[in-house]
Amino acid sequence: MADEQQANGATAENQQQQPQFAIQRVYTKDVSFEAPNSPSVFRKEWKPDLKLDMNVKHEKLEDNVYEVVLTLTATNKVGEEVAFLCEVHQAGIFTIGDEVQEGQLAHTLGSFCPNILFPYARECVASLVNRATFPQLNLAPVNFDAIFAQHIQQQQAQQQQADA
Repeated sequence: MADEQQANGATAENQQQQPQFAIQRVYTKDVSFEAPNSPSVFRKEWKPDLKLDMNVKHEKLEDNVYEVVLTLTATNKVGEEVAFLCEVHQAGIFTIGDEVQEGQLAHTLGSFCPNILFPYARECVASLVNRATFPQLNLAPVNFDAIFAQHIQQQQAQQQQADA
């Protein structure tokens, strides 16, 4: 019995020490799809040139509650003509406890949360492209940790240049 109480006490203690993180909601905030050169683009040989742009923004809604918005913009050209332009703003509302330190908070908002949102945005882009009867578009997974690390390095380099 004493062992159970010690085990339960240790578990409760560990839970209090762990940073709290919860997904409140994942939703599509904005969607845009354009096929400006249809139907002529359908008659061309399909040798697409895909350009994918990503952006992550976050906003504090209240104490410990943040909205993170991942924007994916896929522009596909055939030759010089734009076959389609698809933009998805995939958002989520996340609760992030006070236990998360400032550096960890930036990493959570800039890498961890977008990593959660990306599969939803990727599916939305694929669905829109499919509905427009273009060939299937499956976006490759993204390493948000590497992108975040690169962003931090760029910020540090800019700060060093400004200090010099």
